[in-house]
Amino acid sequence: MAETAADRGDGEPVISTQGLTKRYRGGQLAVDSLDLTVPRGSVFGFLGPNGSGKTTTIRMLLGLIEPTEGGARLLGEPMPHGARRVLPRVGALIEGPALYGFLNGRDNLLRFDAADPTADPRTRAARVGRALERVGLSAAAGKKARAYSLGMKQRLGLAAALLQPRDLLVLDEPTNGLDPQGMREIRTLVRELADDGITVFLSSHLLDEIEQVCSHTAVMNRGRLVTQGTVAEMSAGARGRLTVTTPDPSDALRVLKEHGVTDLEADGEQLTGDLPATDPPDLADLNAALVRDGVRVRAFGMARASLEDVFVSLTGEGFDVAG
Repeated sequence: MAETAADRGDGEPVISTQGLTKRYRGGQLAVDSLDLTVPRGSVFGFLGPNGSGKTTTIRMLLGLIEPTEGGARLLGEPMPHGARRVLPRVGALIEGPALYGFLNGRDNLLRFDAADPTADPRTRAARVGRALERVGLSAAAGKKARAYSLGMKQRLGLAAALLQPRDLLVLDEPTNGLDPQGMREIRTLVRELADDGITVFLSSHLLDEIEQVCSHTAVMNRGRLVTQGTVAEMSAGARGRLTVTTPDPSDALRVLKEHGVTDLEADGEQLTGDLPATDPPDLADLNAALVRDGVRVRAFGMARASLEDVFVSLTGEGFDVAG
């Protein structure tokens, strides 16, 4: 089995960009001075609403289009000049797989493998068999691709990307259009690939998807990088909301306002609000104040901040949570 970059223990980022910019004819700025770092071994979520510049960035990273300014390195090589050396180590699925509907799954992969000048034809059948097994399509290998569900087509596209050993897998909106079961299948597969030491770069507009499968993330908005870091760091960066459950919501609202809690919302017996950013009250003291005023407290605490909270706090805009 070929040695991977993970085996070599190379600490250089798998992807890095410096001032990466793409301006199209007419002056449209699709990507604006992007500085991105993707750690080796991560599942990296490239997060942003549709039209935020994610796919344009991926096309520049893979050498499909040239940047207007700035540069990118993929697996330590400059792109697009290093494409011939780098791309054999990269698997990619961009905007859905291009399959031959009249061929079955196995024959699709055999044709893709035959198009690879580095692929040894003597081991082609075994290689295709392993790829089908890896994505869970061995039983459906003889079925025509046009009869595949959307989720099966996505998995076959991933199998094509995995015919050769890869150091990096680039997936552009891999669950787009899938039903919940198909989304779960792709997420499970991404986790398994990461466990095998492959760095996965996953573009998505679904916050829920990023939170469930990614270790690191970056947020794009209108062509610009808003922030990047680990998923845990980003969630911790947004303050959670105070949540109080009580059968005395009116009294609780009054007490919480007196102690500086803002943006209070009431939904039946549940109240939520924001603690002041400067000099916030101690939670134990705040709970005691409610009790002293005769408020019956059934539940009290801070709700965990999510990536949705982070995105809204950073951009002031709403976002798709699960599709």
